[in-house]
Amino acid sequence: MTGRIHRFDALDNFRDYGDYASAAGRRVAAGRLFRSAHHARATDADLERLAEFGLAAVVDLRRPGERRDQPSRRPPGFAGQVIESARDDGGEAPHITFLKTADLTIDAGRRFMTGVYRHLAFEPAHLDLFGRYFRALGDADGPVLIHCAAGKDRTGLLAALTHHLLGVHRDDMVEDFLLTNTAVDLPGRAPAIARQLEAMTGRPAAHDAVVAFLGVEPVYLDTALAEIAARHGSVDAYLEQALGVDAALRDRIGERLAA
Repeated sequence: MTGRIHRFDALDNFRDYGDYASAAGRRVAAGRLFRSAHHARATDADLERLAEFGLAAVVDLRRPGERRDQPSRRPPGFAGQVIESARDDGGEAPHITFLKTADLTIDAGRRFMTGVYRHLAFEPAHLDLFGRYFRALGDADGPVLIHCAAGKDRTGLLAALTHHLLGVHRDDMVEDFLLTNTAVDLPGRAPAIARQLEAMTGRPAAHDAVVAFLGVEPVYLDTALAEIAARHGSVDAYLEQALGVDAALRDRIGERLAA
């Protein structure tokens, strides 16, 4: 699994989420589906390497405010499609509100993140972006990259929905989701994040709590998929009813991404 991880100077959590066995004995092609954290800190060397992937589309799942605060860097002459949403509720990002106001403990973080995943698939901006992403998969002549801020939650759910559509086994889907915990040096990253949180809130954050907040757990994805099934009857029905992924688009995506 760690062979999926591509290391950059300052572009985090960059991974290939293709190259899995899929339905009917087929396989998802490698080198066509990529995911990462934001690109605001990418070095020139990172951009040079990123250009080698030949991306046909980049889907930025962040809010407009996030994009203004940390604008993406792109390779010189980048000509791929950029998919992003102008939808902005004008409010503070939920995780910032949580970090400012809640007890920074493992249990509090887990409750917060589980709640986030319960609603993640139904936010208007995500419905818009997820639908446009799947249409890009059916049309783009080349690799597609999805990312949010850390590349773990919004990105993780969208990658999991892609795996479901392509018939990737649930065990592989969950393992890929959890690969964030390997791709990012969570214990090494935690002390600096803890200092930032203390400066922002005036309250210390336990090391273990910060590590847990930076990572992902199976219950998060399970919660999202269960809520999707509860509201729509099944993940397939959600893909069609909420995102517009009909049978023709499913077939087109499957053909384009088949190894």
